[in-house]
Amino acid sequence: MTSESPELTTEELVKSKKRVADHGEVFTPSWMVEDMLDLVKTESERIDSRFLEPACGSGNFLKVVLSRKLQTVEARYKKSEFERRHQALLALMCTYGIELLADNIKECRENLLLIFDQYLGEAHAGVWSDAARNVLRANIIQGDALTLLTATGEPIEFPEWGYLGAGKFQRRDFRYAALTQRASFEGTLFEMLEEHELFIPTRTYAPMTVEEIAR
Repeated sequence: MTSESPELTTEELVKSKKRVADHGEVFTPSWMVEDMLDLVKTESERIDSRFLEPACGSGNFLKVVLSRKLQTVEARYKKSEFERRHQALLALMCTYGIELLADNIKECRENLLLIFDQYLGEAHAGVWSDAARNVLRANIIQGDALTLLTATGEPIEFPEWGYLGAGKFQRRDFRYAALTQRASFEGTLFEMLEEHELFIPTRTYAPMTVEEIAR
C-alpha cells in the first residue's frame, strides 16, 4: 500500500449499512485494487492468466484485471485485427467471479462487458458482444464460494476456455469443488496422483468459433 493513499469514504465502501450487516458487503476502492494487483503485476497483465474473485461484488478487482490484460493485448496484437479480437475475448474468458447478491452479479457482468465492448469498438459490437455476454454468464456466478454452491443449490461449475488458434476456442467445464480440492493437494504426497484422477471435466465441448459462442 502507498503511504499517500486517499482516506476512504463510506460511499466508496458500502451500498447500505443493512447489506453490511446481512452480508458483510464492503467494497474495495480503486486505489487499493491497483496497489494490490501491483503485487502480482506480471500475472495481472498476462492475457491467459486465470483470475477468480470469490466475492467479486460489482467487479472492482475484475475490471482492473481485464483492463490490464487488454493493455497487453493491444501491445502485442495491435497489428493484427484478427488476433487482437480473439486475444481480447480470451482475456475476458480467463476472468472469473462468484458473488452472493444478484444485483452485484448483474452489475459486474455489465461492467466487464462495457470494458470489452469499448476496447473492440462499435464495429464489433454485434457478434463479439454477444459472445462476450455468454462468456460472462458462464464465468460470473451467483453463489457462495464457501459452500461451493450456486444460488439455486447446485454445485458451482466454471468453464476452462482455451484459444486453439485460427479463430477456434475450446471449452471444458469443471466443478469448483474439484478445483479447490486439486489446489489443496499441491505440495503434499497427493501431488503424485495423475492429473486425470482429480481434474475431470463435467463436460467437454467441440471447438467453437466466436459466432458459435455467441449463439
